[in-house]
Amino acid sequence: MPDHAHVMRTPASRLREARRQLLGDGDVHEGVLEPALLRSWRRSSEFGLAPVGRASGAPHASAAQLARAMDHQRELVSHARPVMEFLCEQTRDNDSMVILADAQGMLLQALGDTGFVDRAERVALRPGAIWHEQWRGTNAIGTALADAAPAVVHAGEHYLERNGFLTCTAAPIADPSGRILGVLDVSGDHRGYHRHTLALVRGAARMIENRLFDTRHAGSLRLRLHAQPEGIATVTEALLALSEDGWVVGANGVALSMFGLQRIGAQTIEHLLQLDMPTLCAWSQRPGSAPRPVRRHDGSVLWARIECGRALVATHTAGVMPLAAPQAVCDALAELDTGDAAMQAVIARARRVLDKPIPLLLHGESGTGKELLARAVHTASARRDGPFVAVNGAALPESLIEAELFGYRAGAFTGAHRDGAPGRIREAHGGTLFLDEIGDMPLAMQGRLLRVLQERQVLPLGGGKPVAVDFQLICATHRQLRAEMEAGRFRADLYYRLNGLLLQLPPLRERHDQPQLIARMLRELLPDRDVRLAPDLATALARHRWPGNLRQLHNALRTACALLDDADMQIDWAHLPDDLVDDLRGMATAREAIDDDADLRERAERAIRETVESSDGNLSLAARRLGISRNTLYRKLKALGLQ
Repeated sequence: MPDHAHVMRTPASRLREARRQLLGDGDVHEGVLEPALLRSWRRSSEFGLAPVGRASGAPHASAAQLARAMDHQRELVSHARPVMEFLCEQTRDNDSMVILADAQGMLLQALGDTGFVDRAERVALRPGAIWHEQWRGTNAIGTALADAAPAVVHAGEHYLERNGFLTCTAAPIADPSGRILGVLDVSGDHRGYHRHTLALVRGAARMIENRLFDTRHAGSLRLRLHAQPEGIATVTEALLALSEDGWVVGANGVALSMFGLQRIGAQTIEHLLQLDMPTLCAWSQRPGSAPRPVRRHDGSVLWARIECGRALVATHTAGVMPLAAPQAVCDALAELDTGDAAMQAVIARARRVLDKPIPLLLHGESGTGKELLARAVHTASARRDGPFVAVNGAALPESLIEAELFGYRAGAFTGAHRDGAPGRIREAHGGTLFLDEIGDMPLAMQGRLLRVLQERQVLPLGGGKPVAVDFQLICATHRQLRAEMEAGRFRADLYYRLNGLLLQLPPLRERHDQPQLIARMLRELLPDRDVRLAPDLATALARHRWPGNLRQLHNALRTACALLDDADMQIDWAHLPDDLVDDLRGMATAREAIDDDADLRERAERAIRETVESSDGNLSLAARRLGISRNTLYRKLKALGLQ
């Protein structure tokens, strides 16, 4: 990420001339404005924004959408909040506010002087508003995102005249791979402009980046670098994280600038410094030592402190480091592997296409963990820091699906939010879009979705310019989409677009890792207690058909854990929901009766009669409780003369 800043303090006379040319000729001549400002004004013009007049209907997130965005960026928000509070303290009583925005320009949080916050809300400078250049023209947040560099936009330099009372300073925040996560901004009354604000904001953004780096790479071998030994452990230090075989796996913005990198790629430590891994490993055995001098390839000297991460394997003795030691993968996908062969095959196939532009189609019964797998694929991918946006097509009324997915401009329909909404597809930009129950999507929406996937652009309801989008697509369904396609209920062209790789999730009754699944769920539900199942209950659960699959099992265990006394260390029948107990005991009774040839008719008749009666004549329910199909139950009833 470039470390230079675009500081735009343009003389008032030139701004007046630039605005006269813009309003008269539709463009500004070269040389009138500083180049970065001119480029931003031209982008704003190309977006179709009117520099004067009323607001253009920029989208504004609903409370639910803002909450989802905050959840998607919880790591960024948690590390940024204390820095924002520090920055707010430094700028208190200056008619200003401190703002955190995400990579799409959505304002996530804002702190500041009450009087100025009230004024800022008049131009939608508040959480939930989108300050991308496309909607707000030249402004520090949007321009810093567009140029991937710190920006200062003062007074009349704002493209929209109504924002001219503001002076704004923003700096991008990048993750340790160099990818921009968001922007930190200080906005205030233009009369309170101070030239030192840029240094303050840039330093605060670096503090956040360094906190993200230390958290993300706590288990890696880390180098702290500076041209002077006293600069180590300050916001001006460069940070590098290394894998065990010497590859650079993380860096902060200072390090990227120091070594002339845009993002982390195929670099080893030997590419950057006159230093090899055996030497580093030897140094790492003496943590806490004074900084050491290291040379760059141009001969200049840097000072380095080496920190040994928690996960560094202490097997590199005699100063020898293998170049490519085989390592077990430990990520979100690996956490789903509890020993079932069918599930292991699904995970392995998903891993083979990780970070490749291949859409995934997940098929399985309800409750088999399709969203869990989708989230694991996202978390294990290079898009892990982007949003994971889940949309359930079966849960939305048909009248709302279009607006929810594609977004809308202000006034697009009766009841629309006055500021519009970006839509879930745009919210997924830079991350993963998970469309659950895709088989329930109406045909008209299928056509619109197909156009988005083909053109990689989304057009909001109510018109406007298409917006480019970039996301990994994962869809899921319990329906047989081929059959739906043949019946005319699902578009063939969309099916083949979605079905890059079909993954079939096994139902719980067919999995061979139920004990491991139960143990993992109990650890998650009661992390501080070693709770087990009673042996006879464990046997009954293993025989159950589990029509609700993992979801039903998890809900049952959650209820059981809630019913435990503090001293209980074993879950027994009394801790289960009554309906599950009825199902398990009814199934056991039926199995005993049906499987025993000695007195099959008498015992089967009694078990089946009791189960049908307890189900109030509902044969579907009775069949589930008996653990047999409905057709089998019909045959038994007929054979026993009960129908």
